[in-house]
Amino acid sequence: DEVTISQHLYTAETPDPDLLIRTSGEFRLSNYLLWQISYSEIWITNRAWPEFGRNDMLEAIENYSQRHRRFGGL
Repeated sequence: DEVTISQHLYTAETPDPDLLIRTSGEFRLSNYLLWQISYSEIWITNRAWPEFGRNDMLEAIENYSQRHRRFGGL
């Protein structure tokens, strides 16, 4: 079941992320934490990781704070 799978992941002791920030304008997840981000919100920026800074983080958080999360519900 879902609990058993979650307990055997290398991130078992870490809460699933609420927000995934994808840099470099990429729209693919590249198999990154697929189980853990099933209910995460995704924010995509064209800024590359080395240039991603405080203002970019604040923009992502502001955008995230305005979303209505349904956690898979309708």
